[in-house]
Amino acid sequence: MTTTASDPTTEVELAIGGMTCASCAARIEKKLNRMDGVTATVNYATEKAKVSYGGDVSVQDLIATVEATGYTAQEPAPPVREEAGGADEDDELRPLRQRLVTAVTLAVPVVAMAMIPALQFEYWQWLSLTLAAPVVTYAAWPFHKAALTNLRHGAATMDTLISVGTSAAFLWSLWALFLGTAGEPGMTHPFELTISRGDGSGNIYLEAAAGVTAFILAGRYFEARSKRKAGAALKALLELGAKDVTVLGADGGERTIAVSELTVGDRFLVRPGEKIATDGTVVEGSSAVDASMLTGESVPVEVAQGDPVTGATINAGGRLVVEATRVGADTQLARMAKLVEDAQNGKAAAQRLADRISAVFVPIVIALALGTLGFWLGNGAGPAAAFTAGVAVLIIACPCALGLATPTALMVGTGRGAQLGILIKGPEVLESTRKVDTIVLDKTGTVTTGRMTLLAVHTTEEADEAEVLRLAGALEHASEHPIARAVADGALEKLGALPTPEDFANVPGLGVQGIVDGHAVLVGRERLLEEWAMELPEDLARAKSEAEAAGRTAVAVAWDGEARAVLDVADAVKETSPEAVRRLRTLGLTPILLTGDNEAVAHAVAREVGIAPEDVIAEVLPQDKADVVKRLQGEGRSVAMVGDGVNDAAALAQADLGLAMGTGTDAAIEAGDLTLVRGDLRVAADAIRLARRTLGTIRSNLFWAFAYNVGALPLAAAGLLNPMIAGAAMAFSSVFVVGNSLRLRSFRAAS
Repeated sequence: MTTTASDPTTEVELAIGGMTCASCAARIEKKLNRMDGVTATVNYATEKAKVSYGGDVSVQDLIATVEATGYTAQEPAPPVREEAGGADEDDELRPLRQRLVTAVTLAVPVVAMAMIPALQFEYWQWLSLTLAAPVVTYAAWPFHKAALTNLRHGAATMDTLISVGTSAAFLWSLWALFLGTAGEPGMTHPFELTISRGDGSGNIYLEAAAGVTAFILAGRYFEARSKRKAGAALKALLELGAKDVTVLGADGGERTIAVSELTVGDRFLVRPGEKIATDGTVVEGSSAVDASMLTGESVPVEVAQGDPVTGATINAGGRLVVEATRVGADTQLARMAKLVEDAQNGKAAAQRLADRISAVFVPIVIALALGTLGFWLGNGAGPAAAFTAGVAVLIIACPCALGLATPTALMVGTGRGAQLGILIKGPEVLESTRKVDTIVLDKTGTVTTGRMTLLAVHTTEEADEAEVLRLAGALEHASEHPIARAVADGALEKLGALPTPEDFANVPGLGVQGIVDGHAVLVGRERLLEEWAMELPEDLARAKSEAEAAGRTAVAVAWDGEARAVLDVADAVKETSPEAVRRLRTLGLTPILLTGDNEAVAHAVAREVGIAPEDVIAEVLPQDKADVVKRLQGEGRSVAMVGDGVNDAAALAQADLGLAMGTGTDAAIEAGDLTLVRGDLRVAADAIRLARRTLGTIRSNLFWAFAYNVGALPLAAAGLLNPMIAGAAMAFSSVFVVGNSLRLRSFRAAS
């Protein structure tokens, strides 16, 4: 059966065991994708398969297919918090480390005797055989086992190359020792970097078999360690959360439970210095919350009753009682971790090309090795010379570095981004950042704070600013209107406590009125004052006109029969937005301001942040934002979009690159390609810089991996590389790729 567009599909992540190189991943992926209704991506670095399936296919069918290919598969177990950090990781690396120690300990004297004629005593060759045998059998067994498994399935991988190369060197040496002249007393074996012609019966290559095994095991071990180090950011992210939480019962009693047992609606206690267990709302107390480990913001955030708080942040001040609003996989921390993991499990287009090349590379190399052997034999170089060149071709060709080029860079880049509050949704995002030339900025909540703020107070000569704020703030404090809250918050910030009004009344569409400290106070539109036969003096009328021209809301204040002040209220521009726009320009991007507000407001904000008038698009309905992005794309531009609201989701999805503010709505976050955890627009520039640098690292990794294989193969085929030196160079190439990727950990946000 083949699924159709209407068939429901399910997604599952499988943990794959037994992979040793990128060719293994390519084989598994190919087998899975041959199943009806299955789309699979297998990642060698993370050892996971992300599979979408439908129709009659089940998870057990997927696992059976992987096992039939010669590997193991299972659904990942739920993460278990480790008390002793690193224990499981150490257990996983221990067998590989034991084989490496054995190989190095025994191979060093074998290599030394083969390379230094002075160490070649009378029966040195037999001691070399005694030492090399455990290396080629026990230490190299994972390579032989994988090669045999793949052979049963008619496939060849990197392990096939390693197994054939080391086995051939060892078996040739056995023949020379027992049936040739190499076992005779007093035989010497001078060390040469190039081939030497001869009949081969007096030459042994135990140093190649043992040395190559040791070098490749060392490369595999350090690759394994480096891959885990590269993914440490994700592990650290998951470890940020609290382990236990103190829950308050209906009777006020306290009990301690595991965080995993929390449910939505539970109220829990957070003492000073403790981590907040999960996302919630403060229902009692006030404090400062340190969110630096989650958002990168160093300044603690003041919270009080009604304010939202995020799990894994630290209560730096007073006692808080929080009501859980999100638990488990719904929390911001869990969603961050999922985004990072999804990105690390993905593949860029360049890496998919590398995987396809790796899948056909092995049989080509084996054919090339046989061709090299035949060429040298046909040209009279002798079996030893021909054999040396053939083995060097097998060893030098292992394209492990190709398989690691993208995953390691992506893992380190996304992990570093998570630490800086930048979440990269997938590897295909990286390609988008390279070509983007225009960035559309939603105004409200992105360039501005997204909430009304008191910006200025204009008073008559007879009025005092403090008195204006005290009377107006007290009256507005009783109202729920956003503009009223802005006035009240501004008064509270400057004066502290405010008096309680009497006879408060809301005048729909005009403002509020009431008695404050014996004064009859009016706060609202100019029309409200006119209804009470009051007019604004000339200076206040001028201030009102200037405020409205600047896109601000002018609020008139009067008491005791006279107009006393005009308050400017607006959605304030974030302090960091002008600097953010400047940084975006330095990246070669043209910033465009997009808003549903009127032209006056839009141009006032644009002037403040440094956006040109011609790059302002105002009075756009929410449903039309995506059309604006389409129009810009139709002009030949590659467009990035930064937004935070539900009305930005379609535009974020339409854009070539969508950057969602993590302080915004879930819809925007889901639609974006990059999520900026902090509400600071400067992070958008950092995100693009990090994504471009990660892409550059991937490209350099792929270049050097390809260049190494293409450049080294002719040298090996020409007999210019000793097999042991070829093995060392091959192992070094993989470590180089991982090391180059790890340089991304040094990425710093612009100061």
